[in-house]
Amino acid sequence: MPAMTKPTPDGLALLDELADDLEAAAVAFERSQMFGSPGFRLPGKGKFFATLVSGEEMIFKLDGAMHASALELDGAYLFEPMPGRPMKQWVQVPSVHRGKYPELASAAAQSVG
Repeated sequence: MPAMTKPTPDGLALLDELADDLEAAAVAFERSQMFGSPGFRLPGKGKFFATLVSGEEMIFKLDGAMHASALELDGAYLFEPMPGRPMKQWVQVPSVHRGKYPELASAAAQSVG
């Protein structure tokens, strides 16, 4: 598992694009920080469902079939903020799969809502 790094300018632009996609899909969210990184949570200081954690990579809190599907993406793995402490519902997805980010974020918002 690569170490967490600060979001890149391209990563922040990607996050803005994802926010636009979520708004277009009528997904309710607010921006906030988790682990010192920008992300999305349900409105009213609700649960986080997606966060930009490393450069341009996102993590998504998923369950069921969507969790399994995300883990099947090449290079995706369980998010592990500390070695040996994976967060079992959170899947880290490389930016090469950025086209899947809107679908994953929408599913994540539903899973925590």
